[in-house]
Amino acid sequence: MKRLYRPLLAEFVGTALLVSVVVGSGIAAAQLSPDDVGLQLLENSTATVFGLAVLILMFGPISGAHFNPVVSAADWLLGRRAGTGITATTLGLYTVVQSVGGICGAVLANVIFDRRAFELATKDRITLGHLIGEVVATAGLITLIFALARTGRAAMSAAAVGAYIGAAYWFTSSTSFANPAVTIGRMFSDSFAGIAPGSTPGFIAAQVVGTLLGLALIVVLYPGIAVSANDVVVPHEHSARHVDVDQGSLP
Repeated sequence: MKRLYRPLLAEFVGTALLVSVVVGSGIAAAQLSPDDVGLQLLENSTATVFGLAVLILMFGPISGAHFNPVVSAADWLLGRRAGTGITATTLGLYTVVQSVGGICGAVLANVIFDRRAFELATKDRITLGHLIGEVVATAGLITLIFALARTGRAAMSAAAVGAYIGAAYWFTSSTSFANPAVTIGRMFSDSFAGIAPGSTPGFIAAQVVGTLLGLALIVVLYPGIAVSANDVVVPHEHSARHVDVDQGSLP
């Protein structure tokens, strides 16, 4: 447990900053371009692309830069039999700190823009198209992350994941949340980037379905994927390999 504090801190701060980027840029976009929703989305997505890429580079070497409970769950699920990836205990703790971080990130964005610190979003997003969009966005994200890890290109994850999320903002009607922690966080800002609490369970369910579909696809495409679970999203010091084999060599 002692060795977990750095990865947990990285996941908490990274997820908080990610949600702060998403929500804060959404608030700024609505203020800067109040009459042009398309321009608002462009501003919001551009900030998210760059912010996510930077956060992966910043925190990836410590925790893997998951910032996403379904990525952590996929990492555990694929690596559990091969002895790679994160442990079940780490998965549970990652999920908690990611979710709390998401809420804190939304509150931080509200405060930065002189809004009430605690808000509940009123923007309903539940339609069949939104849910299918979340399934597709999440499945693509999982497939991309693990394909990069399996083919030795995990170092490209910052650019590739940022680019994918930026594209998915536009090709999905849901604007690609693809992340339960971000979804939970965005409930706490009644802004351009918010999501009403009533829409959240459906979004998270769609993200879980998307994760399972992405895992099924990656297993078919790359049958040996389990050996690469340590390298998700990027290679990091807190993996099964380092904890079990090389515990004494870390700073």
